[in-house]
Amino acid sequence: MLATFMEVLDTSVANVALPHIAGNLSATPEEATWVLTSYLVSNAIILPAANWLGRFFGRKRFLIVCIVIFTLSSAVCGAAGSLGMLIVARIAQGAGGGALQPIAQAVLMESFPVEKRGSAMAVFGLGVVVAPIIGPTLGGWITDNYSWRWIFYINIPIGILAVLMSNTFVEDPPYIRDQRPGRIDYIGFGLMALALGTMQLVLDKGQEEEWFASSFITWFTILSVTATVIFVIWELRSRDPIVDLRVLGNRNFAVGTSLMIIMGIVLYGTIAMLPLFLQTLMGYSAVASGMAVSPRGFGAIASMLIVGRLINRIRGRYLVMFGFAVLGYSIYQFSKINLEISISSIVWPNIISGFAMGFIFVPLTTMALGTLSNEQMGNASGVFNLMRNTGGSVGIATVTTLLARGIQTHQAMMVSHLTPYDPAFQERVRQLGGDGSMIGNQRAFAGIYGILVRQATVLSYIDIFRLLAFLCVICVPATLLFARVKRKSGAVAMH
Repeated sequence: MLATFMEVLDTSVANVALPHIAGNLSATPEEATWVLTSYLVSNAIILPAANWLGRFFGRKRFLIVCIVIFTLSSAVCGAAGSLGMLIVARIAQGAGGGALQPIAQAVLMESFPVEKRGSAMAVFGLGVVVAPIIGPTLGGWITDNYSWRWIFYINIPIGILAVLMSNTFVEDPPYIRDQRPGRIDYIGFGLMALALGTMQLVLDKGQEEEWFASSFITWFTILSVTATVIFVIWELRSRDPIVDLRVLGNRNFAVGTSLMIIMGIVLYGTIAMLPLFLQTLMGYSAVASGMAVSPRGFGAIASMLIVGRLINRIRGRYLVMFGFAVLGYSIYQFSKINLEISISSIVWPNIISGFAMGFIFVPLTTMALGTLSNEQMGNASGVFNLMRNTGGSVGIATVTTLLARGIQTHQAMMVSHLTPYDPAFQERVRQLGGDGSMIGNQRAFAGIYGILVRQATVLSYIDIFRLLAFLCVICVPATLLFARVKRKSGAVAMH
């Protein structure tokens, strides 16, 4: 879990430090966003290939090498003297970190008997769910109190400890020690890298480039879709695929992966929206907004501990249904926001939201991977984690686009009431100093326009939170699609 926590943390910890990084390295804020994009692209490319690479090099050796690469590149990121050097180091960091989640998850699922896998996933879930929640808060605190360089330096002692513990306790199972996957699927890997890399660039830069108004986004979308189609056909026909997509033929895995995509959209979408709302409209500092959002981690920790005990007594699908229902309720509470809310209106729904995450992540992972053989586990874990990360990227891209478009829509609807013939408008002009003179009226109109934009922005946030809550509600009946997992003398049977 140490390595996974470190890797997931780095997907979000650098976000709040971007203005500091840009200023320190003489770059524009737009150029600094490549610090995030470069990491996500290389991370996405390695994720699904982690199982194949683990079998080729030996899983324990590959895990340790990846932790070493991640730790060393973290040190280089901290010492970077230019933006170019930082981006190259982030690419290496993402490549080293991409394999950590699926390998750690596969090791855990294989190391425990079926009846204890839920408890193991509860501990593992602390790293996967809590890390992106506390990332912005931790990044903001370190940046404000020390330097942005320390958000990378803190990985070094954790990485060293993870290497020592992995070397001591992790062992390769016999089927990995005795097997080699054969030749490298160069074409499959190239197509996958092209499809995932271009998709991540489109999602990351789409809103900034005005989506399909930009030829760059249009061509990269065409390239991504084409590469994805060819990749799927190639992998299904290949004898030694770098990613075995046939695992999606397993009903539970297909359903679990679909629900995990939606969980990624909701989790990362709300994590992106809340600090933005608090900082831009409520006037919170980066650290204060992070502190308001981070209690979600306490809820997640509490639920992980509870679910680890419940999962062997209550059917997983009921736990997931409860989790999505509670998550939908908590996110709907965010749709009641206005410009006069207290911090408790953010903290309590966040705690409830974090509590719901544990009831979703643990049984969802256990059911999705629980009907697969040990040989399929590593490959499936890579695909599973990729889909959660992809859901996160889609969620962030979608909510930022909906926010910008929603503000314009609400502004256009509300401005129709701002006419000289509206008594309420005339009264407001007088309150803001409109005395009939040109300067007085301009000052009053500017004040009213500022209020209009703020209210339109709040309404756009409300629309997004309602949409995310609706997605959670849809997932409640969708959990009935899971086939029941029964235990028979240590083996797993699907009915």
